[in-house]
Amino acid sequence: MRELSQTESLCPECLNRIPARIFERDGKVWIEKECSEHGRVEDLYWGSYDMYERAQRFAHEGRNIENPNITKWNPICPNDCGLCTIHVNHSALANMVITNRCDRNCWYCFFFAEKSGYVYEPTLDQIREMFRSIRREKPVPCNAVQLTGGEPTLRDDLVEIIRIGKEEGVDHVQLNTDGIRLATDSELASRVRESGTNTVYLSFDGTTPETNPKNHWQIPRALENCRDAGLGIVLVPTIINTVNDGEIGNIIKFASENIDVVRGVNFQPVSLVGRISNAERKKLRITIPDVILKMEQQTNGEITRSDFYPVPTITPLSHFVEALTGKPEYEFGNHFACGMATYVFKDQGKLVPITRFVDIEGLLAYLEKKADELKSGKSKYLVGADVLFKLGKFIDKSKQPEGLSLPKILYNAFLKHDYDSLGDFHHKALFIGLMHFQDLYNYDIERVKRCNIHYTSPDGRIIPFCAFNVIPEWYRDKIQREYGIPIPEWEKKTGRKLADDLFKPDAATQEAKSKKRIIETVTASTRT
Repeated sequence: MRELSQTESLCPECLNRIPARIFERDGKVWIEKECSEHGRVEDLYWGSYDMYERAQRFAHEGRNIENPNITKWNPICPNDCGLCTIHVNHSALANMVITNRCDRNCWYCFFFAEKSGYVYEPTLDQIREMFRSIRREKPVPCNAVQLTGGEPTLRDDLVEIIRIGKEEGVDHVQLNTDGIRLATDSELASRVRESGTNTVYLSFDGTTPETNPKNHWQIPRALENCRDAGLGIVLVPTIINTVNDGEIGNIIKFASENIDVVRGVNFQPVSLVGRISNAERKKLRITIPDVILKMEQQTNGEITRSDFYPVPTITPLSHFVEALTGKPEYEFGNHFACGMATYVFKDQGKLVPITRFVDIEGLLAYLEKKADELKSGKSKYLVGADVLFKLGKFIDKSKQPEGLSLPKILYNAFLKHDYDSLGDFHHKALFIGLMHFQDLYNYDIERVKRCNIHYTSPDGRIIPFCAFNVIPEWYRDKIQREYGIPIPEWEKKTGRKLADDLFKPDAATQEAKSKKRIIETVTASTRT
């Protein structure tokens, strides 16, 4: 056993801020803390020390925003979120909850209206102001917003909400959904695409009805409708140990088979919110390295642990573009343990990670050097010419997938440095990411300080994800109760019942399920 770092955490019972330590034992990384009243808690932090050590090499301290929300002088994290003066990252993605109503009732979900006892649906004026609040951030206005819930497609004015975001200058609007209405309403995908949605963030927990009971039968139609609308999809599996951890390879295979419409897969190891026993926690807990190692096994080594890098790895690219343009750019100063990612390409039926033909670390070190030259006053034309000449040095063209010209794509991205310039890259590649949101058992306040996935609020505050959802009594529930209305009042006002939102499978879905049961029965009988 060896200690790796000291941090601070919260007691899962009383929420008091307490010291914690992160340490290595038996090749894994653990977090341990002890509350004077409620005792000691130990939990798995990262399932591989070797991967933790490698990720830590890319740690990068972000920068404070210039116009923090002064919620309190001398703020304490995570008690005084706003964003406060000690937060060390800007908003890279802002989540905007537009309803807490949902058409499903998933046991591992963060929240929905029936549990809360009220309906939270901000008005269009409040939504416009929430868009404005993230666009006011300095020095880098947030340029990407995810509309989430609940189930955001339950709002009849969804298209108008998307248009408001575009009017307020948001380039990237992402719709977080279970896809049921995208499947059952043949026009919805076209309407949200035409109003300005760039990506559908689609819940997808597995390729079988057993691992993905939420929307297994609706996924094919949802994909088809998005394909027809020209609307890209990111699949979002919540991975739970002993539940669907055997589906990781199948999910990637499914994504690659639909690469014309699926832009990526963002795996989310489950966040064990609420109170849970030690035995259940150990059974269900899975971390980023655990998912990656299972991915390596289940893809027969086509994708391996060495293909993944932590989020802060790409900061040299931001530094270079910023030095080239003289304007502040997104800077991903997340904690290195928050997420990992790679890109893969499909070539002759196989998946080829970008690391197999690009010297990632060499390229990024080169761009950091060029950024320093630009900052020291060297002509951007001379630096640009040098970059154009040497970009190919970091790319093995003999191993590059057929039809891909990565040097050209990268140079255009550097030259234009705008949202659309990377479109060609993202249409040819499949993004594979992992983001592990915290819970009270593995809570590390150093991670919260560096978060860049935030929530907007009608009261003007911007709140880190792992404060908003992990401490709902301080943030999510408190805010939504204040701006929501009790369910009976909502039902009387709208003339609708909250239970009417719950999805009821149509005849076609029931028929498909019946056919599957018949096939399974016949197959079982032939085996016996």
